[in-house]
Amino acid sequence: MSLRNELEYFFGAIRFFTRLPVPAWVGHSSEALASSTRYFPAVGLVVGGIAALVFFLTSYVWPLTLAVLVSMAATLYITGAFHEDGWSDTIDGLGGGWEKERVLAIMKDSRIGSYGAAALIIMLLAKFCALIELKPSLIPLAMIAGHALSRLCATAVMSSLDYVRDEGKAKPMSAKISPAARVFALLTALLPLLFLPWSQVLTGIVLAAFATLWLARLFKRRIGGYTGDCLGAVQQLSEVAFYCGLLCRFS
Repeated sequence: MSLRNELEYFFGAIRFFTRLPVPAWVGHSSEALASSTRYFPAVGLVVGGIAALVFFLTSYVWPLTLAVLVSMAATLYITGAFHEDGWSDTIDGLGGGWEKERVLAIMKDSRIGSYGAAALIIMLLAKFCALIELKPSLIPLAMIAGHALSRLCATAVMSSLDYVRDEGKAKPMSAKISPAARVFALLTALLPLLFLPWSQVLTGIVLAAFATLWLARLFKRRIGGYTGDCLGAVQQLSEVAFYCGLLCRFS
């Protein structure tokens, strides 16, 4: 693989998951998008890095609570609430439907229901409450690590389950990820964890892994695999689980 190809895959992942601009020479194809899965945690590094920067700058002029809130708003803006939308759609589908076809139909509906609205509010509140309880010096590092690790968790679901729709935005990425790509994604996600206290990090990893396994089993039982919305749900829940793990009193 040439460096240009790898850059194209990386920027392709950036373009797919965020609203950030990418170079004009970056093309688009199903094959390139399938090859970009190894860079999902790297996208997390970028999104988490922007969140950390916004928090760092705003914390000098505003209270910690407001700085965290603005940093969360920044991630919503640069991602277009992509994963949050997946979380709410997933909860709407699983909460409002029993048969697989009905669950998938509800997930595809662009309107948000009561299950999804409640789940989205709780998720955002949980993320906010967890972050403001961390030591201020750890918040930027936790944001970077949480965004990267949670996208690794979504990649793990892609590696272990089948894509259940005949078409969809995530369909090109449903090809099985190679072992080399998995290792690269793993190393990318582990990198920011090295800068956090290991006694807290281990608990965070355990809770993020537990959240991922629980959702993966739920998806397998209810719909036989995953959709793009399911990946967003995994990213959201594992991110919050990681933050909560950092706060465990016995860690």
